[in-house]
Amino acid sequence: MEILRCEHIIKKYGTRETELTALDDVSFSVEQGEMIAITGPSGSGKSTLLHILGGVDRPDTGKVFINGQNILELNADSLAVFRRRYIGLVYQFYNLVPVLNAEENILLPHLLDGRKRDQERLDRIISYLNLEERRTHYPNQLSGGQQQRVSIGRALFTHPAILLCDEPTGNLDRKNSEEIIRLLKDSNRRMKQTVLLITHDESIAAQADRIISIEDGRIVKDEKVRHLGPQR
Repeated sequence: MEILRCEHIIKKYGTRETELTALDDVSFSVEQGEMIAITGPSGSGKSTLLHILGGVDRPDTGKVFINGQNILELNADSLAVFRRRYIGLVYQFYNLVPVLNAEENILLPHLLDGRKRDQERLDRIISYLNLEERRTHYPNQLSGGQQQRVSIGRALFTHPAILLCDEPTGNLDRKNSEEIIRLLKDSNRRMKQTVLLITHDESIAAQADRIISIEDGRIVKDEKVRHLGPQR
């Protein structure tokens, strides 16, 4: 089942002599349960693409469908609600609220949506992320890897249709990077969570089901990854 489709996305910055085309007629679709790595050199447009797919930025032209809804047709208020309910975002620098502890950060989008605190799901997420002893700690009391796990928990808590990750290991050492990728793969395999992951690390990209390569704002390659042995 198709969970995401973008059609003919074009995004430009600047005007006339300073105009830069960040995305140049980008189209592709994603099936539910896929884990896709988006790769490309710095400045290729991959982060711009992720921000547009997440409703954080808008293209000049094109369409983005998530769960059958063209999110570019939504006004700002409706888009904010849709994003909280259907899109999980994980960034390189965590974006945690410093005055909230780990479990409060995880719950934040859920509570902003006017929903009651789901203690059972919170406990499951915290256990899944191995944060039981850190649930009342504030971001400045957590390691980088722990902060990123909180960020993933916040993104997963609302059962999003799609999880968008922008260089989630870019600020971590090798050990913590491996742990974060393991968690993302596990959420994809066990929870059937659809994941789009931006990375410049070829070894990380190779663990996805599919790799989309972008250069100069265009998709230059879109191929499935052949894994050795059972993956699911």
